[in-house]
Amino acid sequence: MNNKRLLYLSVVLFAFLLSACQTKKAGFPHLVIIFIDDQGYADLGCYGAEGFETPNIDKLAIEGKKFTNFYVSEAVCSASRASLLTGCYAQRIGIRGALSALSFSGLHPEETTIASMLKQKGYSTAIYGKWHLGHHKEFLPFNFGFDEYFGLPYSNDMWPVGYDGKSISEGFKGLYPELYLIKDSIPFKKILNLKEQEPLITMYTKKAVDFINRNKENPFFLYLPHSMVHVPLAVSEKYKGKSEQGMYGDVMMEIDWSVGEVVKALEEAGIDDNTLIIYASDNGPWLNFGNHGGSALPLREGKGTAWEGGVRVPCIMKWADEIEANSSTDEFMTTLDILPTIAAITKSSLPEKKIDGMNMLSFLKGEINESPRNEFYYYYQGELCAIRKDDWKLVLPHKYRSYVGVEPGADGWPGPYARGESGLELYNLKDDISEKNDVAELYPEIVVELSEIAEEARRTLGDDILDLEGSENRSCGRVGEVDSIQNMAIGKTILLKTQAVKRYDGSGPETLIDGALGSFDFHDGRWLGFREKEVELTIDLGKITAVKHVSSRFLINQTSWIFLPGMFEISVSDDNENFTPIFRNFYENKKQDLKIDVRQIGLDTDVKAQYIKVKAQAIGTLPDWHPGYDDKGWLFVDEIIIR
Repeated sequence: MNNKRLLYLSVVLFAFLLSACQTKKAGFPHLVIIFIDDQGYADLGCYGAEGFETPNIDKLAIEGKKFTNFYVSEAVCSASRASLLTGCYAQRIGIRGALSALSFSGLHPEETTIASMLKQKGYSTAIYGKWHLGHHKEFLPFNFGFDEYFGLPYSNDMWPVGYDGKSISEGFKGLYPELYLIKDSIPFKKILNLKEQEPLITMYTKKAVDFINRNKENPFFLYLPHSMVHVPLAVSEKYKGKSEQGMYGDVMMEIDWSVGEVVKALEEAGIDDNTLIIYASDNGPWLNFGNHGGSALPLREGKGTAWEGGVRVPCIMKWADEIEANSSTDEFMTTLDILPTIAAITKSSLPEKKIDGMNMLSFLKGEINESPRNEFYYYYQGELCAIRKDDWKLVLPHKYRSYVGVEPGADGWPGPYARGESGLELYNLKDDISEKNDVAELYPEIVVELSEIAEEARRTLGDDILDLEGSENRSCGRVGEVDSIQNMAIGKTILLKTQAVKRYDGSGPETLIDGALGSFDFHDGRWLGFREKEVELTIDLGKITAVKHVSSRFLINQTSWIFLPGMFEISVSDDNENFTPIFRNFYENKKQDLKIDVRQIGLDTDVKAQYIKVKAQAIGTLPDWHPGYDDKGWLFVDEIIIR
């Protein structure tokens, strides 16, 4: 009897285990992406860190795979994050640089993200940490597939607090609004000083652990983009003074603790063996902060450059029974490839719009030995700086900020930047990871081959260095955008006497009479930008016409040095020789006003004319109350309106 009962229990147990195993195989894995801000290539124990230890992250590498040839799309915050979540070069989707706390742009709501893709598969989704893809309501995470959000909307240094930790009202940082933690879409808590940044790592971690515990029965996507180790550094009491290196090491140790807490929560929930964990940094270290910056050694340069120290970052992936444990690879992979790889894992449809990532699932699972990726475009803020194919990197002529030859800052204060300028240079990254030996003269055929790839990149995605627009570029999202306005000037002949600054010349003079109104973002291609000049233009209506209204639209954005014209004048003529002024006004721009706005200036009138002449004078030297005092102001105009 006992034997029969034992046999019965054994059969039941076997059936249960078999069912659980089959459920695991049939179901989709949980997904965790931990993204660190400004961590350098050498800032983990398993990558050679000195002065601090990261045992939990090192353990992740022992149980998973370490990548030594892993890239972000650009070496700056917003662009890097946009690429991670969309699988697109940031250049393709219009996200450049680090979006300011004063900006009016963000990720376009029509872009597909990892989160919005996974929502179609029933995933629960959350982000705890730094978003930095637009802080206005229409750009916050819940518009992009995230169920929950808690964190800072942008970098932790975008606040009216100086490097000494004290509140300031002067200088550029004095123009920033107050910094708030956001919960879902509502400002939750004001961050007033460095002391109040100390709990950030712990707060994000507790939120992450709670999310895991609440969603362990269902597939989930947890995105944990820490605000640290971006300056200003802040660390909780439990790790303050714990590292030999100093504050940066202390913060990295707390980041390591956070990773350990997330892994422990997965283990205690019994789901760690069905979870893909990806750990990486958003770009290289901010080296001019000295001991408050990290290390990219042995790579060249750091954050904000297209050299390897800016875009090659540490990455570790763990997925039990799928990714080989205790392994390391020098094969090529990027954050662009995360979305399509997750799509393959979850059998999700790829976005309808074109992306740049590649499916790496077969490579990660060891079914193939070589990465499918062998090409990469190094963009930085609209400029195509380099091309990679296989082990070859062709650096294109460009100017860049550099950390070489200048003394870095210390203890939270930045040092200066140097300025670098590259020629057409070729490096073999397999033999020369530090990019010291230019071998362009030895391999001219490689230079030609990679130059042809560069031309294709320019054709499709553009290049600001050569003032080229790409055929496949998409727009970012913008606040205050209005499609068009009907008026008599549209399609007429315009003579613009003054040339706009090249990077702000829209579609040429016709930008002013195309009916397309600019947004609050002066990068949107609908504005013409002038500096230190009198703008003069004439519109030919084709015949003498009854004119009831003439006006022009100007952008006001004092935080970007953009002011109303010092003088604005409208004149009319029948013969294009003898003009009669009908409106003239002067603007002193005395008042500091941080509100970004568009001002339409002009008049209702009752005249007959064929030619309308408009003059506007840029402000010239900025007023003494402005942080850019002694610099020159900008004038931005987007449309001449005639009725």
